[in-house]
Amino acid sequence: MTAVKEAGRRPLGHFAERSLVGLLAVAGAGVAFGVLLMLVRFRWSPLQHADHEAAEWFNSLVAPHKPLVAVLQAITDLGGRPVLIWLITIAVVGLLIRRQSRLAVYLIVTGVGGLILDPSLKALVGRLRPVVDVPIASAPGNSFPSGHALGSFVAYGALLLVFLPAMAPRWRKPAIAVAAVLVLLVGLTRIALGVHFVSDVLGGWLLGAAWLGVTAYAFRLWRRERGRPVPPLSEGLEPEAGREISPAPAEEKVLEHPRSAVAELLVGWVIVFGVLYAFGMYVSYHAKGTFFDTLDTEVPRWFAARHTDALTDLSWWWSKFGDTHAILLVSLVFCPIVLAVWRRWRPVLFVVLAMFGELSLFLASARVVERPRPPVENLDGQMPTSSFPSGHIAATICLWAAMAIIVFPRTDRWWRWLFVAMAVIMPVGVATSRMYRGMHHPTDFMGAILLGALWLSLLWWVIRPNADVAQGNQPAIGSEQVDELDDELAKAGRPD
Repeated sequence: MTAVKEAGRRPLGHFAERSLVGLLAVAGAGVAFGVLLMLVRFRWSPLQHADHEAAEWFNSLVAPHKPLVAVLQAITDLGGRPVLIWLITIAVVGLLIRRQSRLAVYLIVTGVGGLILDPSLKALVGRLRPVVDVPIASAPGNSFPSGHALGSFVAYGALLLVFLPAMAPRWRKPAIAVAAVLVLLVGLTRIALGVHFVSDVLGGWLLGAAWLGVTAYAFRLWRRERGRPVPPLSEGLEPEAGREISPAPAEEKVLEHPRSAVAELLVGWVIVFGVLYAFGMYVSYHAKGTFFDTLDTEVPRWFAARHTDALTDLSWWWSKFGDTHAILLVSLVFCPIVLAVWRRWRPVLFVVLAMFGELSLFLASARVVERPRPPVENLDGQMPTSSFPSGHIAATICLWAAMAIIVFPRTDRWWRWLFVAMAVIMPVGVATSRMYRGMHHPTDFMGAILLGALWLSLLWWVIRPNADVAQGNQPAIGSEQVDELDDELAKAGRPD
């Protein structure tokens, strides 16, 4: 005990000796950023000239190539606030579920610091964005430093430091390389798209390195002060947490027979597609005079005759619940939480295959059936796909039904019924809005139901998403313990 106390009284000197190189690197990044900030702030002419020359060169190189611009836009989005905030938030929630509140606090502090530094320094410097001959992108606010460069460096660096212990040693260097390349590409896209000067991106990287280094140093110092070993950063912030933060530490393999599962899914996909094709061709071109024909004629007219401004606005919002962005957002929130709670990849695979299969079946069916939209006013205008089946409705059915299938058998709490209710309410709401807006026939809705029911049944039979529950798998946190997460976070934020 005496030795531990004595070590605790002199952590700073001992830690500083072992971290001298790291401290010098952090200090160097901070000094370099300060020098660059002053040069930009006082408009040093050689730097300004070089920045404008680079901006014009990149613009002439990129502007004529629209596919290249699209690729650059996709890469630059990986450094935008929506993506980074989602990553940090999901990681924090997952860490709290796994009872790793210290690491959650680290991510919160590091991420919030980056969010504060970006706009405050932009306002301080007040530098305008580049003006190029052929504008291909736009961004609000001032230019220095680059928020994408700063945010991506801080967010991906912090996530890497937190989750390195969950990786096998042989994968750590490749993970560091991938993160570095991603940060580099995000910064380069900001220059290539003409929304930042080279010095803006360099400033963002330098500031990001300095801030990430300060927070990592503070975390390691905190460990040293409490008598805990301080590992090299190449092992992450808390190597002892590796098993707890590993996505599925007890899962040896996702599927017992992956090859046969792939074959079964491929055969099943073809059968489902054949059923959709047969039903779509029948209701689209061979059902004249039948009940289906009457339904597809009268229902769109009935909705069209009852258009009002209020209902049109409401239908627009309901339709958005079924579009690609909303479906993707819900999936990207649900899947990581399921992985954090139940520590199994199979339920996540079930949801991913549900959405991928729905999309491929919808696109293939729409392409071969080529059904025209209802002969009423189409409030969404010309669409790139045909009417049968409804992609919005099919995606909503597959997503919410898959979520209900995963959650319902895994808990006995009352809120599991909310997932069952949403699996009904969301598709019905989206279907009503799509038919109100004149974008789909009732039989398009039936086709979406057929697609969802057949594809999810096939996945249930092949994937067995809840097999781990039958084998006794328990969640990482009980549903009755959810209220304790705030207490854990508050406790981690207080000194011992």
